[in-house]
Amino acid sequence: MRVLAHAPTAEIGSRLGEIELPAHVQLREPENGLVMVRGRVGGDGAPFNLGEATVSRAAVRLVSGEVGFGYALGRDREKARLIALCDALIQTEAYAGLIEMQVIVPLRNAMAASRTQAAAEAAATRVDFYTMVRGEG
Repeated sequence: MRVLAHAPTAEIGSRLGEIELPAHVQLREPENGLVMVRGRVGGDGAPFNLGEATVSRAAVRLVSGEVGFGYALGRDREKARLIALCDALIQTEAYAGLIEMQVIVPLRNAMAASRTQAAAEAAATRVDFYTMVRGEG
């Protein structure tokens, strides 16, 4: 779910488009809403309401009975629908391996490559500081 939540909507859609999907119905049409984000002082102190964040959610049921749920930060209803569809498909024996190999693994690899490239770009700007001991005294 983490990979799908961080992947671009177009990438998820294009990878699912390569698979012959089973019939499914929308249990919950994709919709936008708000969730309260909570925090804690110092990480373990008293909880407090930090603020609200927009979120999209959807629910899908395959004709075989599996139900999938999708949530995505922001107002991307299509992404929530696609995540819900992937969640339902990965619960089936027929599609679990296919979704893993054709959708999840390529997206995970692209995310890792992007993270590695960003780390390399940040490392290129690294500055090493050193301290000289002054000979006073």
